[in-house]
Amino acid sequence: MTDDAVAWNQLAALLPEAQAREVRDCWSIGEQEAGLGLLVSGILAHDVPISETVRAQISVLAEIWGEREALTPRILQCRGDDAPARLKVLEHGGGTDDEPAAGPGQGPGHLVLVPWITCTRCGQLLIRAHSREGWGDLSYLAHHYVITSSDRAIVHRTFPAEAPGAAFAALLDKCEEPTNDC
Repeated sequence: MTDDAVAWNQLAALLPEAQAREVRDCWSIGEQEAGLGLLVSGILAHDVPISETVRAQISVLAEIWGEREALTPRILQCRGDDAPARLKVLEHGGGTDDEPAAGPGQGPGHLVLVPWITCTRCGQLLIRAHSREGWGDLSYLAHHYVITSSDRAIVHRTFPAEAPGAAFAALLDKCEEPTNDC
């Protein structure tokens, strides 16, 4: 997802032309949040089968544009295409783990690691790290993103809060390398 506009247009092309145009128009006028809602609604309304990779791409775009929480239940309802899946978006984050964390300029605290997308070939996880709010809920925005081994024992890469797309691309790229164990 190095070029969001290209990915956006490819996703819009899944819909009948009239709805696809509306989704593309949302990108053009800077209404990505509305466009994502239209995209997911159109996929559901037309019962468009999507691959798990497309589901993950939509989830990442929803994260980038602040719509992941609102759209995830509907994204997960989209019909799959029954093809072997390379990726899987984990429902409700697949569980959470409180992990001690202290970053530069931060005191000791806890981040909650929420598994988000897994590679079914190698088991690596793309995880969102959230802080826990005073009232108990997770922070709306992720603190950062982490790619870990399937058992979470090894952290392969960490990405800042503004880079969910780069984290997703790294998950894909790591597993696409022919020398990888995936």
